[in-house]
Formats: sequence, structure tokens, C-alpha cells
Amino acid sequence: MSEQFSSKLNILRAGVLGANDGIVSIAGVVIGVASATTDQWVIFLSGMSAVLAGAFSMAGGEYVSVSTQKDTEQAATEKERRLYTEHPDSARLSLKAIYMARGECETAAEFMVNKAFAKNPVKTLVEEKYNMDFEAFTNPWHAALSSFLAFVAGAVFPMLAVMLFPVSIRIPATVLVVILSLFVTGYTSARLGEAPIVPAVARNIMVGLLTMFVTFVIGHLLGTGVVG
Repeated sequence: MSEQFSSKLNILRAGVLGANDGIVSIAGVVIGVASATTDQWVIFLSGMSAVLAGAFSMAGGEYVSVSTQKDTEQAATEKERRLYTEHPDSARLSLKAIYMARGECETAAEFMVNKAFAKNPVKTLVEEKYNMDFEAFTNPWHAALSSFLAFVAGAVFPMLAVMLFPVSIRIPATVLVVILSLFVTGYTSARLGEAPIVPAVARNIMVGLLTMFVTFVIGHLLGTGVVG
């Protein structure tokens, strides 16, 4: 599997997990509020507030995380470029040591170093030392937008369910929609990660059910005196 393909899979898996967060988080909120009141406007406002708060929180966290990663990658690249420019012999020795530590004999390691330095020494130094693609820096804005959209996409399912179904079946219908949604995200994330499907799906659904049960009980208790 190529590094580029692996990177795309990781991005896709992160998107699926972001959608999963949106499903569970918003399901917990709307189930809790719906168990306290039948006022559709109150449920809608509560759900939308949670969607926006959760989406912006995830986007902000992803932006900060990827920005830090990008800064680290840029610093590593600049460090190796400076090493090659100011101390080329040391750069050669450090790369040779990496190859020998991987089991190459001295002759083979020397040959590999000469080959690397004849093409793009800085690129090889960065990729071999830090196990990252040379100057393939992740855009923090792209990561933030992806997280935002993934969370919102997941949140759509419980939001639509709790708003569209009649009051008499609103909560059980929403629970069913959430279970089906979590089945899809659990199955997809397991397939992308080449993990056992049944445990992944079961864990996903159990967490969702637990979240909805707890918020339902709390909402029901607190909503006893609320006029719906």
C-alpha cells in the first residue's frame, strides 16, 4: 500500500469517526431534551446549539493539532536542510547510520547514501529520519473544515429523526435511526482500519445506546415539571 493511498485512507477514516462523534453527541442532546419536553422549537434550538458547538470545537481542535504538526514538520525539514548545507559530512554519516541500523552492511549503506545524495539529499534525510513525506505539509484549514463537515454530517441523522417523527414515536424512532447510523459508521471504520467488524460495530452501538439512555433518564427526571 502506497503512502499516498494510506494517507487518503487515514483522512477518510478520520471523517467517518468525526461523523460518528456527531451522531452520538447530538443524539444524546436531542434524546435528553425530547424526554424532558415535547416542544419542537426547544428541541430544535438545543440540537442546533449542540451541533454548532460540537462542530466548531472539533474544527478548532483539529486546526490547532494540525498546525502544531505542520510547525514540527517544517522545523524538522529546516533542521535537515541546515545540516546538509553546513555539515554535509555529518548529514551523510547520520543517514548511513540509519541504513546500517536497519540491517544494511556498510558497503550497501554507503551505496544508498551516495545514491540519495546524488538526487535529493534533504528529501531523503527528512523522510528517513522522521518517517514523513518531504514538504507534504497538511493544511490545517483543510483539516478543520473536514472535521466541521464530518461532525455536521453525522449530526444530521438524529436531528432529522427527532424533528420529523411524530411525538408519539419520536424517541424510539430516533434511537433506531441512531443505531442504524452507528452500524454504518462502525462497519465503515472497521473496514478502513482492517479491524474485526463485529466488535467494532458492537462497541459503537453500545456507546451510543449508553449515551442516549443516560441523557434520556436525566432529561426525563429534570423535565417532570416542564410543560410540553
